Amino acid sequence: MFILQPVVVILVSSGLVVYWHYKRCFRGIVLVYTLVAYASAIALKYVVQIPTASAVISYFGAQSVGVGVYYGLQTVFFEVGLAFLVARYAVSHNSLEGKDAEAFGLGLGFWENAVLLGLLSLFDLVVIYSVLSSNTPLAQTVYNQLIKSDPGLFSPPSQAIASVALGIVERISSMLIHFSWGYLCVMAAYFRKRKYLMIALPMGFVDFLVPFAPALGTTVFEALVFAISVTSVAVTWLATDEQRRTSVPEPDGFKTN
Repeated sequence: MFILQPVVVILVSSGLVVYWHYKRCFRGIVLVYTLVAYASAIALKYVVQIPTASAVISYFGAQSVGVGVYYGLQTVFFEVGLAFLVARYAVSHNSLEGKDAEAFGLGLGFWENAVLLGLLSLFDLVVIYSVLSSNTPLAQTVYNQLIKSDPGLFSPPSQAIASVALGIVERISSMLIHFSWGYLCVMAAYFRKRKYLMIALPMGFVDFLVPFAPALGTTVFEALVFAISVTSVAVTWLATDEQRRTSVPEPDGFKTN
């Protein structure tokens, strides 16, 4: 049952890319640029967090404003900031246009959800349950470790369904907010309008909430993040409405007679 979560997320995220490729506008080069932006951001997060995370958490406390700011600023500067820099580079080399903004946002969400947190999670779960299903001493050892570190993997079906559903909602929220700031970054780079970047940057601060997830509870936390993500999409669409209607050409695959 837990395997359903990464499978659904992979299908939805990949399905959006395929749909946009045939019905809207999603060129292969966009996946390359979004991979560069996303992979660079995650790498920089690791570079920062490995030597500093323990000290920051120890100083401020695990559930604190200080730790929230610590995580939030990294996403603002690394994920959103690098997405803009990559978009600006691509635009300056005539590799991206305004019509690629949607695909750029979808691409960022694809690498996080379909690949990093989709395929890798699926692989981990398949390996874990394959080992547990074998009648070997290793299976017992792995079970003993997991029952202490991640007992949720052995929840009854009623609890597992709720966990899987919330996990899917979390990934949908991620797709929505990555779409929002990715779209805005391309629009900012292509039309040279700083206001779009200024709208996109604060969206990265959604990770400010991460330290408070245990206190809020999973359901409330995911509902709050989902609300922020939907709001981000709405703000993005409203902020770019006039620019989009007057300056961004409609993709050929979506034109109507």
